[in-house]
Amino acid sequence: MIRSIAVVLGVLGASTARAGDLPERPNVILCMADDQGFGDVGYYGNPTPKTPNLDAMAASGLRLDRFHAAAPVCSPTRGSVLTGRHPNRFGCFSWGYELRPEEVTVAEALRSAGYATGHFGKWHLGSVREGGANNPGASGFETWLSTPNFYDNDPILSREGTAVPVEGEGSMVAVDAAIEFIDGAVEEDRPFLAVIWFGSPHNPHQATEETREPYGDLSPRLRHYYGEVTGIDRAMGRLREALRDRGIAEDTVVWYTSDNGPQGGSGGLGSAGGLKGRKGTVYEGGLRVPTLIEWPAAIPEPRASAVTGGTVDILPTVLELAGVEYPEPGRPLDGISLVPLIEGTMTERPKPMGFWDYPAPGRRTPSAEIMAALLGAQRSGKAPPRELPPEPTGPASRLIEAFEAGEELPGHSAWIDGRYKLHRIPGKGGEVSFELYDLEADPGEVVDLADSQPDRVAELAEALVDWQGSVARSLRGDDDREAPDR
Repeated sequence: MIRSIAVVLGVLGASTARAGDLPERPNVILCMADDQGFGDVGYYGNPTPKTPNLDAMAASGLRLDRFHAAAPVCSPTRGSVLTGRHPNRFGCFSWGYELRPEEVTVAEALRSAGYATGHFGKWHLGSVREGGANNPGASGFETWLSTPNFYDNDPILSREGTAVPVEGEGSMVAVDAAIEFIDGAVEEDRPFLAVIWFGSPHNPHQATEETREPYGDLSPRLRHYYGEVTGIDRAMGRLREALRDRGIAEDTVVWYTSDNGPQGGSGGLGSAGGLKGRKGTVYEGGLRVPTLIEWPAAIPEPRASAVTGGTVDILPTVLELAGVEYPEPGRPLDGISLVPLIEGTMTERPKPMGFWDYPAPGRRTPSAEIMAALLGAQRSGKAPPRELPPEPTGPASRLIEAFEAGEELPGHSAWIDGRYKLHRIPGKGGEVSFELYDLEADPGEVVDLADSQPDRVAELAEALVDWQGSVARSLRGDDDREAPDR
């Protein structure tokens, strides 16, 4: 049944209903699940996950049916949300890589315009210690209760650099902290940006008894997985209720998405909704993610859109909604503003979108160990152990060297232009193969059109390689600003 969902969504069009004049300087809440697949929601017809609150958002807001994570793994996608740029531009190649201090973040831009800014939950873009060059505070967030990577129930989190044990279901912990922050911003009469990044349903799955309860007929393994999905849903329910109780729901944009597709491998849990591939792949199952925007003042009636979008679009969209200029106009962004889509006037994406999974190993970032060590050091009065080994520079150096030498750039890349998606796949011997799919007619990427449409392949391949060159120049530092003094 879920496979048919993907096929149906591939031919949906964007609504042309207008939302009217958009309110100025709205509050913004950016929510992100960890490894939730495209099919891991009830509103697409999957009967297993119990997601009544997400289903309610889909029934009242804007459902984005062709929205993509910038990368098929977590840290790079999260970096793209904050910067509006493909993560390879700043060397965030895989999970556990960091956000460079030179990057311009949405939190920095909004904070400079008077917004209160807060981060809650999974960070996974570097340090969460006091003084860290890329901790949430150094990246534009005034308030933060964060953890280095995914986390489960009763976690130890970092409150602006201080380790604090927190009791509660993992997703609810993040939302409760965000609500406390929101209350402070409302009291100060400030618009706010709250970034809530859940640690679920990433493995190991440790759902509470309450969130496992709806899945009594499933195996224990599945009960814990879907229990974590329901944990997120219940946390979203509390968040939506809090906004309504405080009378600010009309003025608040709530944007919900996931960082990549469902867990990879033959034993991976979760559903890609009939799409090809899973987490770790550049096929749609690894990149296309469930995405909703709820904003009653601007989206008074439910709509669904098949316009291509992605996490790189979040920064330019939010800045335009807030009336804030991007502070580095010469710095290349990969995203575009989706404000016309919110208004109901965008029927197709005016700019192609690139993906590039550069081959670099991930970096282990064990949150529970890191935070327990920090808490122990605080209690004993000793200096905490090193948080992480230095980030490797080899992958970035090799990419820059290959680019400057005019060599074939490694790594599976892809280019979406309109209805077509081109895959560029380098082989072990240096040869490159291409696959071409019509995502509107074939969202599952089953029928390869490369042999029958060589001219289109050549045209899209040229554009993709040009974009990869731009990414490599950014990585080389050609568009870097001077690192800010924070």
